[in-house]
Amino acid sequence: MSDAIRAELERVAAGFGGDGLEFVLERPRDAGHGDLATNLAMLLARRERVNPREMAARVVGELRFPPTVVSRTEIAGPGFINFWLAENQLTGAVAAILEQGKDYGRTAAGAGLKVNLEFVSANPTGPLHVGHGRGAALGDAIASLYEWTGHAVTREFYINDAGVQIDRLAASLWARVKQEAGLPAVIPEGGYHGDYARERRVPSSSGSRAKSAPSPASTWRAFSRR
Repeated sequence: MSDAIRAELERVAAGFGGDGLEFVLERPRDAGHGDLATNLAMLLARRERVNPREMAARVVGELRFPPTVVSRTEIAGPGFINFWLAENQLTGAVAAILEQGKDYGRTAAGAGLKVNLEFVSANPTGPLHVGHGRGAALGDAIASLYEWTGHAVTREFYINDAGVQIDRLAASLWARVKQEAGLPAVIPEGGYHGDYARERRVPSSSGSRAKSAPSPASTWRAFSRR
């Protein structure tokens, strides 16, 4: 329904030199203002430097809706155009919803298009926080919307467990292991000083145990498994 109304508004806008003009067609907050409303006339009036309500009257005069789509059109406020949908349109929509069930609204607009969506991808050198949970929910919702419109979606959670930063984290954890064992150790430059690194160290109860403890790489593997 709204697509048909929007297409007609675009046709009229082009006739007034507003081809491609971005206007709003939405449901009014007040139900007394109709089922849909547009600000098209005000945008055209600004271009033409004319009174918005006069432009709205000109737009309404050019609109050609079959009675099965729009039953009433009205100019309101500074130049909004309000539309009341024909009752058979509303009942037809209900019938379509019941018929299509859970697939109502699904489209093939993205058929043949592939989307690779990376989300969360938490930095493994730091603790998780609420933002990662938010990113997971938001990313999955966006992916679902793409799928709903026919796109072939790949969800990707990039795990960055290699490179300079990971080496620095492993060295930082190794320093914590030695410190726990009472051995002199300094966290390397650019390393990780946070308490989470201390909490996730590999426990060591004695200096001799630390001397024979695994390498920094093994320490990192133990950290990443937790």
